[in-house]
Amino acid sequence: MNTKLISAFLALALTSMACGFELPKAPNPGPEVTENISVATPAGDNVSLKLSFGAGEMTLDPGTSQLVDGTATYNYSAFKPVIKIDGSNAQVGMSEVDFNVFPSFQNLKNLWDLKLGTTPMDLTVEAGAYTGTFEFGGLALNNLTIKDGAAEVELVFSEPNLSEMSLFHYETGASNVKMSGLANANFALMDFSSGAGDYTLDFSGDLKRDASVTISSGLSNIIIVVPEGVNAVVTVDSGVSNISAGSSWARNGKIYTQKGEGPTLTFLISIGAGNVTLTK
Repeated sequence: MNTKLISAFLALALTSMACGFELPKAPNPGPEVTENISVATPAGDNVSLKLSFGAGEMTLDPGTSQLVDGTATYNYSAFKPVIKIDGSNAQVGMSEVDFNVFPSFQNLKNLWDLKLGTTPMDLTVEAGAYTGTFEFGGLALNNLTIKDGAAEVELVFSEPNLSEMSLFHYETGASNVKMSGLANANFALMDFSSGAGDYTLDFSGDLKRDASVTISSGLSNIIIVVPEGVNAVVTVDSGVSNISAGSSWARNGKIYTQKGEGPTLTFLISIGAGNVTLTK
């Protein structure tokens, strides 16, 4: 299990002790179980899929005729996946976790390996301290929402999104997140907010229309990759931050511009402290 996951829960334990709470006992792992997860595409025009994941490892890829198809492998009963369907809304989550049990992940396993279908949908991913590997290229995402805690995430749109995405919202804690092929996401607005961490947002791909990006972060290292030849305007509102821009960028006060052809990426970056790098 990822050392950051263990550290996150250790911090929770120390906080509880400092507050005078008794440290709960760690759960005992049981036999390893692998279950199939299969969700047919719901009827209706406004399909939504919500994936609720606690801690562990989650992999998402395109490649099924269903809405969701894959497996969950776990060795703790509270990690058993639960599927709920309500009209055109589908949810895959975990069983109720007993929060009186301290979740030490030393001997626990929780792994989701899922394929997603190309039905136009709103996709929401909610997770805690976990490792995520997401390939969204070739899907048809109308909206994408990701909310997680202490995460290690690699996200890519290696092919264009088949829908025009209205909003891509990503909210994370103290994490290490790398996203690439973001121009292929075909969003109108991207809203990214984070705590302390290291973040790379790579806007390579085929930019089909003007798009806006808002970034709000604390003490972080943020790398913004915009390919040379793409129109971009970046406004940075920072405290004590270091701003570094490559040779293709021109600066006028807090505004950095890169000249190109075609649609324009417009950024508004608000960072408390840290480093912002604009590169190609």
